[in-house]
Amino acid sequence: MSSPDLPNVKSAPLPAHEIAYRSLREKVLFGELAPGQPVTILGLTEQLGAGMTPVREAIRRLIAEGALDLQGNRRVCVPRLTRDSVEELVFARLALEPRLAELACEKADDAARSSLATIDKQLDSAMQHGDISGYLRGNYQFHHRLYDLAKAPILSSMADSMWLRFGPSLRVVCGRYGTVNLPDNHKILLTAMEAGDVKGAAQAMRDDIEQGMNQLAESLGASDSI
Repeated sequence: MSSPDLPNVKSAPLPAHEIAYRSLREKVLFGELAPGQPVTILGLTEQLGAGMTPVREAIRRLIAEGALDLQGNRRVCVPRLTRDSVEELVFARLALEPRLAELACEKADDAARSSLATIDKQLDSAMQHGDISGYLRGNYQFHHRLYDLAKAPILSSMADSMWLRFGPSLRVVCGRYGTVNLPDNHKILLTAMEAGDVKGAAQAMRDDIEQGMNQLAESLGASDSI
């Protein structure tokens, strides 16, 4: 029984600035704001249905996270990925996420593995039907769930923050390649987890990262950014 002196955290409504932040973060994460395309702060308040102050706070937080750049005339934009930034992201992801896969493999029970398999089935459906939004959300959800299972909050937070850097450009990649032929190493990872194969889970994660990020690099083509 909770103390009457303490607020009920579960039922407490989120403050306006947190709602605005989460909504704007999703727009960035899933490519609803195209990289390099400027948008006005006023335009964001209309899109989010929020007040100017909460939206400004949300923008401030996302700028600090490297997810938005502040431009002149009260405009912001999602940064474009460069060749150098893709290389940095590959290095960082390979340093963090295979370890998270190992930890998740060690700690996940049958129910946890089942939850990952369910997400993967939904992801398969999105890929088969060319549902770009469903693919982007399902792919992120799979990785985010894996981070949660690892029970390593510092590593998980660092890995999750990187999605704000490359997530917007994934929508560009999907637009060019479609979803049917996108790489999917999740089943290999799930099989390794079912067998308790820690090293196999880590390798499947490495392969998933390298294939996905290679497609980002290929999408750069002759240009310097995406």
